[in-house]
Amino acid sequence: MTKNQMEITARVLIDCDDAKGLVYQFSKVFFEKNLNIDSNHEFVDKESGRFFMRSVVSGVFDPQVLLEKLKDVASIYSNVKVILPKAKKIVILATKESHALGDLLIRHADGELDADIECVISNHDVLERLVRRFDIPFVYIPAEEMEREEHEAYVMRFVNEFKFDYIVLAKYMRILTPTFVNAYPLKIINIHHSFLPAFIGANPYKQAHERGVKIIGATAHFVTDDLDEGPIIAQDVIGVNHRMGWKEMQKAGRDVEKIVLSRALSYVLNDRVFVYGNKTVVF
Repeated sequence: MTKNQMEITARVLIDCDDAKGLVYQFSKVFFEKNLNIDSNHEFVDKESGRFFMRSVVSGVFDPQVLLEKLKDVASIYSNVKVILPKAKKIVILATKESHALGDLLIRHADGELDADIECVISNHDVLERLVRRFDIPFVYIPAEEMEREEHEAYVMRFVNEFKFDYIVLAKYMRILTPTFVNAYPLKIINIHHSFLPAFIGANPYKQAHERGVKIIGATAHFVTDDLDEGPIIAQDVIGVNHRMGWKEMQKAGRDVEKIVLSRALSYVLNDRVFVYGNKTVVF
């Protein structure tokens, strides 16, 4: 190692057509570059014939050269990334409910979020005092007397002022238009207060109560044009019983919502999620 060379760590993400010996061939590239494999996970989806691999490697190397070497091994229909870990940037959209947003703000303040919050944007001002306690910019964009497209144009104008990796919907209780969603493909993460695909849309706790369910849950997913049907990142459930009304279920469900959202963000922010079709592989 020369004076100007430093050891670095990188996350290597590989998504390609499956073939025999891929783990050996990619590992051989790491060996030839004198890299340590700090961790490694792989998975083959037999139905689609796709191979997924996430490796964390360390050593003295040029990330671009390593990328090209790995691409030489992968098939033509491949997606290979070499990512140097750093805190990603997020923009949060919220409405009135504080539990999911408050949890993210606390985790950010404690250095547990693995991301920098650039700003919080809301169509109500009720959460402004909470956000400003954490020295995070708050943007209030009221939606009254505006068409949905007009309001979203204002939101997008502010969102685009920031360099960000993801938009997080922390109980942003508005349905996004295809124009908004398509502007940020696989960059919008939502927490839905239901164990999808059950009880999509509005007031799933009331739907669950009327159906007499014995468990309720939450689902974090990427947002697509299909309401609450985007690729699922994380889910969890808790038990409920016949004595609980839907509002009691809602109160209990809020704890699950914030835990699932923070877990999903941890997966995404640490480059553990592969998206293919309408599914995910999460290492």
